[in-house]
Amino acid sequence: MAENVFPLDPAKSMFEQKVPGHNRWHPEIPAVASVRPGSDFRMDCLEWTDGQVKNTDDANDIRDMDLSKNHVLSGPIEIEGAEPGDILVVDILDLGPFVPEKGAPEEAAGAGWGYTGIFARENGGGFLSDHFPEAQKAIWDFHGIYATSRHVPGVRFAGIGHPGLFGCAPSHELLAEWNRRERALIETDPNRVPPLALPPEPKNALLGTLPESEHERVAAEACRTVPPREHCGNVDIKNLSRGARAYLPVYVEGAKFSVGDLHFSQGDGEISFCGAIEMGGWIEFGVDLIKGGMAKYGMNTPFFRPGPIEPRYSEFLSFIGISVDEEGNNHYMDATLAYRRACLNAIDYLSRQGYTREQAYLLLSAAPIEARFSGMVDIPNACATLYIPTEIFDFDIRPSEEELVARDLGRQASAG
Repeated sequence: MAENVFPLDPAKSMFEQKVPGHNRWHPEIPAVASVRPGSDFRMDCLEWTDGQVKNTDDANDIRDMDLSKNHVLSGPIEIEGAEPGDILVVDILDLGPFVPEKGAPEEAAGAGWGYTGIFARENGGGFLSDHFPEAQKAIWDFHGIYATSRHVPGVRFAGIGHPGLFGCAPSHELLAEWNRRERALIETDPNRVPPLALPPEPKNALLGTLPESEHERVAAEACRTVPPREHCGNVDIKNLSRGARAYLPVYVEGAKFSVGDLHFSQGDGEISFCGAIEMGGWIEFGVDLIKGGMAKYGMNTPFFRPGPIEPRYSEFLSFIGISVDEEGNNHYMDATLAYRRACLNAIDYLSRQGYTREQAYLLLSAAPIEARFSGMVDIPNACATLYIPTEIFDFDIRPSEEELVARDLGRQASAG
């Protein structure tokens, strides 16, 4: 087993750890361990909300979540010899959930279970907030590589575990650019719900081992971890799994690599915002450097090579969406709208099988669905497609001439 350079006690909050991680991006957050290029190492990760979500049959914890605590990240880790302009090569060697038999308490997400959530419109929202404004939740039980749920019965699927979030620390210049452009975006509609972006938030800012004397200044500058950015960040790419190799730009001395937001499974797009099967656990990496690689390859965003391991499903039912909104208004080549309509079409279809619309939304977020932009040239409509593996269901969801019978498939956990 590779050396664990960031061990955690899964029974404690990240704020209570002997060596805490961080929940903001800033170049001055100190590295807490060092590894050499060419080495392999292991890191523990807490579930992204730091234990705010419980294994219950209500979604009050989703509704009442304090988003200022998220995401709790493990690191930063110094990569010896890394300099600005290098490329950090990151191999994802292995990962998995916490194991109760090895000390993880049963109430910790990852200890045999995980969850998917729909966030309330007023507290985070999601891709389809206009249609799903209330907090909802599904608990998933782990059976080896498979997941099932008492809140979304009738399905069983193999997960594709991956880190939702990793990256190197930004430089001061890049951090300032993030803040500039995101503040400018917020100012275009400052009262929007949910907001267009999240500015720095000193409340609950966790800044690793940064000296207390620097905390107030850094917390006022540090960027939130919610979006993907040039350094990688919260990309939520399900195929960044075992065997994948990521190429990350380095902006500061030592790279200061961090990771978090482990997922047991996820569909393309993670459409409900908390749309993967969220868990805590462990992950193993191998790292190396390409000196001067950013200039050599003209890198301004990361690239990656997908791993060879993923669920192998051979039959799909695919849903099409075009860039026409729900009111019948045509938009020019709007790929986001097209995918939104593909998601809504799939949800409508599954609701006729007996699922609530909320269950269907949770399922599309957590299961290994595939999304594709299928047509981007045929004006005025972009065409997006969503592929649902039919083999994950206990019953046949395909259209037929037989009478359609809506099954009793329970319901998701809702807020009281």
